[in-house]
Amino acid sequence: MKLFIDSANPQEVKKMWEAGIIDGVTTNPSLATKAGIDYKQAVNQILVTVNGDISLEVLSTDTQGMLREARALAKLNKNVVVKLPTTPDGLKALKILTPEKIRTNMTLVFSANQALLVGKLKAYIVSPFAGRLDDIGHTAIDVIEEIRQIYDNFAFETQILFASIRSPLHVKQAALAGCDIATCPYEILEKLVHHPLTDTGLAKFLADFKASGQKPLV
Repeated sequence: MKLFIDSANPQEVKKMWEAGIIDGVTTNPSLATKAGIDYKQAVNQILVTVNGDISLEVLSTDTQGMLREARALAKLNKNVVVKLPTTPDGLKALKILTPEKIRTNMTLVFSANQALLVGKLKAYIVSPFAGRLDDIGHTAIDVIEEIRQIYDNFAFETQILFASIRSPLHVKQAALAGCDIATCPYEILEKLVHHPLTDTGLAKFLADFKASGQKPLV
């Protein structure tokens, strides 16, 4: 499973990319506002840093506006994947953009039926927002597993991206359910690396070695 960072902070993106943890990025203007940085400047820095899929979102809600933005975004860099909302207008735009070889990430998916339509129209990525479903009392992983089953049934090539991750548990659930991608906030990616037993185990190992009087090999 690929891991993306959900961020508009170029420093966060660079740190995770250089650590070899992430394979791509999802971002939007809201994340830039939250980080207190200029969105255009942030995107330009991210495009230079990451040699992997970078999802950039359209702001239009009508088909023609989405098409205009999508084509412009796709020209920015070969790694750009255009994020479209899964609405009737978004699906119309998807149908037109697919033959143009513009890769799309259909976002704001909350049901298996929406994902079915996205798969039939051959989107590059589908993004079920699992965390938001859990937030309102639904069991998001059930929806994810339904999408995985449907895509396997019909050999849809659309990649399933587990979005709106709230905790490391979501990342594990995404992997167990067979998602192709999970996109995580910076703080969740950091938590994936750490475990208190790892820290105490390393400290004990180093203390034991120092007490032994042995010399290091190099």
